[in-house]
Amino acid sequence: MWESLSTLLWAGLIFTIPLTLITFVLGLLLGLLTAVVRLFGPAPLVAVARFYVWVIRGTPLLVQLFVIFYGLPSLGILLDAFPAAVIGFTLSVGAYTSEIIRAVISSVPKGQWEAAYSIGMNWRQAMSRTILPQAARVAVPPLSNTFISLVKDTSLAAAITVPELFQAAQRIVATTYEPLILYIEAAIIYLVLSTFLSTLQGYLERRFARSGGTLEAQA
Repeated sequence: MWESLSTLLWAGLIFTIPLTLITFVLGLLLGLLTAVVRLFGPAPLVAVARFYVWVIRGTPLLVQLFVIFYGLPSLGILLDAFPAAVIGFTLSVGAYTSEIIRAVISSVPKGQWEAAYSIGMNWRQAMSRTILPQAARVAVPPLSNTFISLVKDTSLAAAITVPELFQAAQRIVATTYEPLILYIEAAIIYLVLSTFLSTLQGYLERRFARSGGTLEAQA
Protein backbone atom coordinates (compact mmCIF):
# COMPACT_ATOMS: atom_id res chain seq x y z
CA MET A 1 0.00 0.00 0.00
CA TRP A 2 2.77 2.44 0.88
CA GLU A 3 4.62 1.75 -2.39
CA SER A 4 1.51 2.43 -4.46
CA LEU A 5 0.24 5.41 -2.45
CA SER A 6 2.40 7.99 -4.21
CA THR A 7 1.30 6.69 -7.63
CA LEU A 8 -2.38 6.87 -6.72
CA LEU A 9 -2.06 10.31 -5.17
CA TRP A 10 -0.22 11.58 -8.24
CA ALA A 11 -2.94 10.24 -10.55
CA GLY A 12 -5.53 11.94 -8.36
CA LEU A 13 -3.63 15.22 -8.40
CA ILE A 14 -2.94 15.24 -12.14
CA PHE A 15 -6.20 13.79 -13.48
CA THR A 16 -8.97 13.24 -10.92
CA ILE A 17 -8.94 16.68 -9.29
CA PRO A 18 -8.50 18.69 -12.55
CA LEU A 19 -11.22 16.61 -14.24
CA THR A 20 -13.56 17.27 -11.32
CA LEU A 21 -12.89 21.02 -11.17
CA ILE A 22 -13.02 21.62 -14.92
CA THR A 23 -16.22 19.68 -15.48
CA PHE A 24 -17.98 21.13 -12.44
CA VAL A 25 -17.26 24.72 -13.47
CA LEU A 26 -18.27 24.09 -17.09
CA GLY A 27 -21.27 22.04 -16.00
CA LEU A 28 -22.38 24.76 -13.59
CA LEU A 29 -22.26 27.35 -16.37
CA LEU A 30 -24.15 25.00 -18.69
CA GLY A 31 -26.66 24.28 -15.95
CA LEU A 32 -27.22 27.99 -15.32
CA LEU A 33 -27.75 28.64 -19.02
CA THR A 34 -30.12 25.68 -19.33
CA ALA A 35 -32.10 26.74 -16.27
CA VAL A 36 -32.46 30.33 -17.49
CA VAL A 37 -33.58 29.10 -20.91
CA ARG A 38 -36.16 26.79 -19.39
CA LEU A 39 -37.53 29.56 -17.16
CA PHE A 40 -37.39 32.56 -19.46
CA GLY A 41 -36.50 31.39 -22.97
CA PRO A 42 -38.64 31.14 -26.09
CA ALA A 43 -40.57 27.92 -26.68
CA PRO A 44 -38.16 26.35 -29.23
CA LEU A 45 -35.16 26.79 -26.93
CA VAL A 46 -37.19 25.55 -23.97
CA ALA A 47 -37.96 22.38 -25.92
CA VAL A 48 -34.27 21.87 -26.74
CA ALA A 49 -33.27 22.40 -23.09
CA ARG A 50 -35.90 19.97 -21.86
CA PHE A 51 -34.81 17.37 -24.40
CA TYR A 52 -31.18 17.71 -23.34
CA VAL A 53 -32.04 17.30 -19.64
CA TRP A 54 -34.35 14.38 -20.42
CA VAL A 55 -31.71 12.48 -22.39
CA ILE A 56 -28.85 13.04 -19.95
CA ARG A 57 -30.86 12.26 -16.82
CA GLY A 58 -32.46 9.23 -18.43
CA THR A 59 -29.27 7.47 -19.57
CA PRO A 60 -26.32 6.12 -17.55
CA LEU A 61 -23.22 8.28 -17.39
CA LEU A 62 -21.03 5.34 -18.35
CA VAL A 63 -23.05 4.83 -21.53
CA GLN A 64 -22.73 8.53 -22.36
CA LEU A 65 -18.95 8.33 -21.99
CA PHE A 66 -18.83 5.28 -24.27
CA VAL A 67 -20.94 7.03 -26.89
CA ILE A 68 -18.64 10.06 -26.86
CA PHE A 69 -15.31 8.21 -26.80
CA TYR A 70 -16.03 4.99 -28.69
CA GLY A 71 -19.13 5.92 -30.70
CA LEU A 72 -18.31 9.31 -32.20
CA PRO A 73 -15.22 8.04 -34.10
CA SER A 74 -17.63 6.14 -36.39
CA LEU A 75 -18.87 9.58 -37.44
CA GLY A 76 -15.33 10.84 -37.96
CA ILE A 77 -15.17 12.68 -34.63
CA LEU A 78 -12.02 11.57 -32.82
CA LEU A 79 -11.43 12.73 -29.25
CA ASP A 80 -8.65 11.99 -26.82
CA ALA A 81 -9.69 10.34 -23.57
CA PHE A 82 -9.45 13.38 -21.30
CA PRO A 83 -11.41 15.79 -23.56
CA ALA A 84 -14.04 13.08 -24.07
CA ALA A 85 -14.35 12.71 -20.30
CA VAL A 86 -14.62 16.48 -19.87
CA ILE A 87 -17.45 16.62 -22.41
CA GLY A 88 -19.28 13.67 -20.89
CA PHE A 89 -19.06 14.83 -17.30
CA THR A 90 -19.87 18.43 -18.24
CA LEU A 91 -23.06 17.38 -20.01
CA SER A 92 -24.04 15.25 -17.02
CA VAL A 93 -23.32 17.94 -14.43
CA GLY A 94 -25.05 20.56 -16.58
CA ALA A 95 -28.28 18.56 -16.75
CA TYR A 96 -28.46 17.88 -13.02
CA THR A 97 -27.39 21.33 -11.87
CA SER A 98 -29.87 22.94 -14.25
CA GLU A 99 -32.70 21.32 -12.29
CA ILE A 100 -31.22 22.55 -9.01
CA ILE A 101 -30.72 26.09 -10.31
CA ARG A 102 -34.16 26.19 -11.91
CA ALA A 103 -35.75 25.16 -8.63
CA VAL A 104 -33.87 27.68 -6.47
CA ILE A 105 -34.53 30.55 -8.89
CA SER A 106 -38.22 29.65 -8.89
CA SER A 107 -38.19 29.63 -5.08
CA VAL A 108 -37.25 33.33 -4.90
CA PRO A 109 -40.47 35.30 -4.21
CA LYS A 110 -41.85 37.29 -7.13
CA GLY A 111 -41.83 40.33 -4.90
CA GLN A 112 -38.04 40.37 -5.22
CA TRP A 113 -38.35 40.83 -8.98
CA GLU A 114 -40.89 43.58 -8.49
CA ALA A 115 -38.67 45.32 -5.93
CA ALA A 116 -35.71 45.18 -8.29
CA TYR A 117 -37.71 46.59 -11.19
CA SER A 118 -39.17 49.30 -8.96
CA ILE A 119 -35.70 50.78 -8.34
CA GLY A 120 -34.88 50.87 -12.05
CA MET A 121 -33.08 47.55 -12.61
CA ASN A 122 -33.46 45.76 -15.91
CA TRP A 123 -33.89 41.97 -16.15
CA ARG A 124 -30.17 41.23 -16.24
CA GLN A 125 -29.41 43.48 -13.28
CA ALA A 126 -32.29 42.02 -11.28
CA MET A 127 -31.07 38.50 -12.00
CA SER A 128 -27.41 39.11 -11.19
CA ARG A 129 -27.82 41.49 -8.23
CA THR A 130 -31.01 40.32 -6.54
CA ILE A 131 -32.22 36.88 -7.63
CA LEU A 132 -29.02 34.87 -8.02
CA PRO A 133 -27.46 35.98 -4.69
CA GLN A 134 -30.58 34.84 -2.85
CA ALA A 135 -30.81 31.62 -4.86
CA ALA A 136 -27.14 30.85 -4.22
CA ARG A 137 -27.73 30.43 -0.48
CA VAL A 138 -30.39 27.81 -1.15
CA ALA A 139 -28.35 26.11 -3.86
CA VAL A 140 -25.19 25.52 -1.80
CA PRO A 141 -26.22 22.17 -0.23
CA PRO A 142 -27.49 20.43 -3.41
CA LEU A 143 -24.67 21.81 -5.57
CA SER A 144 -22.12 20.70 -2.98
CA ASN A 145 -23.62 17.22 -3.04
CA THR A 146 -23.34 17.21 -6.82
CA PHE A 147 -19.68 18.18 -6.59
CA ILE A 148 -18.93 15.44 -4.06
CA SER A 149 -20.71 12.89 -6.25
CA LEU A 150 -18.71 14.09 -9.23
CA VAL A 151 -15.44 13.37 -7.43
CA LYS A 152 -16.50 9.74 -7.09
CA ASP A 153 -18.04 9.53 -10.57
CA THR A 154 -14.72 10.48 -12.17
CA SER A 155 -13.67 6.88 -11.53
CA LEU A 156 -15.87 6.01 -14.52
CA ALA A 157 -13.34 7.80 -16.71
CA ALA A 158 -11.10 4.76 -16.25
CA ALA A 159 -13.44 2.95 -18.65
CA ILE A 160 -12.38 5.27 -21.48
CA THR A 161 -8.67 5.04 -20.60
CA VAL A 162 -8.25 8.28 -18.64
CA PRO A 163 -5.33 7.49 -16.27
CA GLU A 164 -7.04 8.89 -13.18
CA LEU A 165 -6.88 7.51 -9.66
CA PHE A 166 -8.98 4.38 -10.20
CA GLN A 167 -7.28 3.37 -13.42
CA ALA A 168 -3.91 3.87 -11.74
CA ALA A 169 -5.08 1.36 -9.13
CA GLN A 170 -6.18 -1.02 -11.89
CA ARG A 171 -2.78 -0.82 -13.56
CA ILE A 172 -0.98 -1.58 -10.30
CA VAL A 173 -3.32 -4.52 -9.68
CA ALA A 174 -2.41 -5.91 -13.12
CA THR A 175 1.22 -6.16 -12.04
CA THR A 176 0.95 -6.96 -8.33
CA TYR A 177 -2.17 -9.19 -8.34
CA GLU A 178 -3.34 -7.58 -5.10
CA PRO A 179 -6.82 -6.30 -6.02
CA LEU A 180 -8.26 -6.22 -2.50
CA ILE A 181 -5.49 -4.07 -1.05
CA LEU A 182 -5.24 -1.68 -4.01
CA TYR A 183 -8.96 -1.14 -4.42
CA ILE A 184 -9.42 -0.56 -0.68
CA GLU A 185 -6.58 1.95 -0.85
CA ALA A 186 -8.27 3.76 -3.75
CA ALA A 187 -11.56 3.74 -1.83
CA ILE A 188 -9.86 5.26 1.21
CA ILE A 189 -8.44 8.09 -0.92
CA TYR A 190 -11.90 8.80 -2.35
CA LEU A 191 -13.31 8.68 1.18
CA VAL A 192 -10.76 11.21 2.44
CA LEU A 193 -11.53 13.56 -0.46
CA SER A 194 -15.27 13.23 0.11
CA THR A 195 -14.90 13.81 3.85
CA PHE A 196 -12.86 16.95 3.26
CA LEU A 197 -15.42 18.26 0.78
CA SER A 198 -18.29 17.44 3.13
CA THR A 199 -16.56 19.43 5.87
CA LEU A 200 -16.10 22.33 3.46
CA GLN A 201 -19.77 22.06 2.51
CA GLY A 202 -20.79 22.37 6.15
CA TYR A 203 -18.62 25.46 6.54
CA LEU A 204 -20.13 27.09 3.45
CA GLU A 205 -23.66 26.33 4.60
CA ARG A 206 -22.99 27.94 7.99
CA ARG A 207 -21.36 30.93 6.32
CA PHE A 208 -24.29 31.50 3.96
CA ALA A 209 -26.76 30.97 6.80
CA ARG A 210 -25.11 33.70 8.87
CA SER A 211 -25.02 35.97 5.85
CA GLY A 212 -28.70 35.35 5.16
CA GLY A 213 -29.61 36.03 8.75
CA THR A 214 -27.70 39.32 8.74
CA LEU A 215 -29.47 40.47 5.59
CA GLU A 216 -32.85 39.61 7.01
CA ALA A 217 -32.07 41.46 10.22
CA GLN A 218 -30.97 44.53 8.29
CA ALA A 219 -34.10 44.40 6.18
